[in-house]
Amino acid sequence: MTAQILFYIIIAIIIINFIKDKVLDAINAKHYSDPIPETLNDVYDTEEYKKSQAYKTVNYKFGIWTSLFSFALTLSFLLLDGFEYVDNMARSYTENPILIALIFFGIIMIASDIITTPFSYYKTFVIEEKFGFNKTTKKLFILDKLKGLVMMAIIGGGIISLIIWFYQLTGNQFWLYAWGIITVFTVFMNMFYSKLIVPLFNKQTPLEDGDLRNKISAYAESVGFNLDKIFIIDGSKRSTKANAYFSGFGNEKRVTLYDTLVNDLDDEEIVAVLAHEVGHYKKKHIIFNLVTSILLTGFTLFILSIFISNPLLSNAIGVEVPSFHVGLIAFGLLYSPISELTSLIMNYASRVFEYQADDYAKNTYKAEPLITSLKKLSKNSLSNLTPHKAYVFMHYSHPTLLERVENLKK
Repeated sequence: MTAQILFYIIIAIIIINFIKDKVLDAINAKHYSDPIPETLNDVYDTEEYKKSQAYKTVNYKFGIWTSLFSFALTLSFLLLDGFEYVDNMARSYTENPILIALIFFGIIMIASDIITTPFSYYKTFVIEEKFGFNKTTKKLFILDKLKGLVMMAIIGGGIISLIIWFYQLTGNQFWLYAWGIITVFTVFMNMFYSKLIVPLFNKQTPLEDGDLRNKISAYAESVGFNLDKIFIIDGSKRSTKANAYFSGFGNEKRVTLYDTLVNDLDDEEIVAVLAHEVGHYKKKHIIFNLVTSILLTGFTLFILSIFISNPLLSNAIGVEVPSFHVGLIAFGLLYSPISELTSLIMNYASRVFEYQADDYAKNTYKAEPLITSLKKLSKNSLSNLTPHKAYVFMHYSHPTLLERVENLKK
């Protein structure tokens, strides 16, 4: 196989992915105006339903333009040998392979952020603002961007440096060391993300004593679940949309509730949402996802180790001097169909897990407050109640609201 054939394969993958996504988006958009299923008639009134349709339509049209821009930019960058240009620029500063890689990825990361920031700004301050979701200030928006870039540079740069160092030291056996590094990092982040990273962006305060905490504690005790770390996060400083999540293991396990969720739901509904999260923990879903993620990472790195030394990878995207960092980019583009397949399988597993967590909440607490909480959260985020099945299959990590409500009513 020649570098030119590999180049054409990469271009074909990008084009096919783009067409597939746009066809799915169009099919899904055709169902925005479908009648609301009878089971969900109480989610929206007429005006709210019109608002949700308008929100979906605006986002759909915005998505077309952003993806078209991204598609055209990616193709242009490949066709005009953009990676060769950036690689030459990086090599003009140093001959150290690790520093070359860091400069290479740094240029791409900063350029990408500069290009995409106007779209992100428009999404936040025009679309989300128009429909009453945005609470982010321009100062906070900029600070979030800067913090994100610094974190990416420190964490991403550190991991890339270690992996390239091991590659130079051990050759194609580097994947075992890289896998070890990423595994340790993944487990560490699962344990301490809420304690170390979240405070950089949000304020977390322990849930104060009172009726809600007493009800949560009573439920946790009834199912033999030790839960003393319950935090409220100030999600309302960015958006009116609500959320809750479970993180950590052992002594570090905690539940984090968005203040918007606490404001939108009554106590029984909040306990029902927590019962769903406890269900994920009790059913070992968190462990399954962590282990599966680690195994998939190992598999991907092993495949990478087979091909990374082949100069065809770098040559395929127009770079004459073979290198690990350019080969990594080419491999990522070629690997995307396999990545998409594993994502489909993980989404399917995730949807099954959501049913199981709902069933756990229903059996250990009550179904009705979970149903009403799901309906309220869907209404408050102007969710799509009538998505197309193909779109759900390809993109949804959760069952649709209709599917979840019908399951809870069984």
